[in-house]
Amino acid sequence: QVQVAESGGGLVQPGGSLRLSCAASGTIFSTFVMGWYRQAPGKQRDLVARITAGGMTNYTDSVKGRFTISRDSAKNTVYLQMNSLKPEDTAVYYCNALVRTIAGGSLLNYWGQGTQVTVSS
Repeated sequence: QVQVAESGGGLVQPGGSLRLSCAASGTIFSTFVMGWYRQAPGKQRDLVARITAGGMTNYTDSVKGRFTISRDSAKNTVYLQMNSLKPEDTAVYYCNALVRTIAGGSLLNYWGQGTQVTVSS
């Protein structure tokens, strides 16, 4: 069994910063990709940023230059540093982990419960 847990959300003023953390734990052989998605009220869940085991990253256009994703592979942990936050960044942020639980096994997809980020004055 694999668990994914996020932390670090909260209320911040426009222009402020927050750092989200996500740890995957349990029976994990290897972690292929970890990423952050977000879902605003009434909208679909969209990719924010993701990072591969090799450190390759990609970001949605609206956060480029403001958000930075990083990972500690030894701890199966991923971080999202969010700077210059805007009201439109308000959403529930979900962590996603694509992992193998055994050598040579299939890639399995796990989600965290989400953490609320609210950008408002």
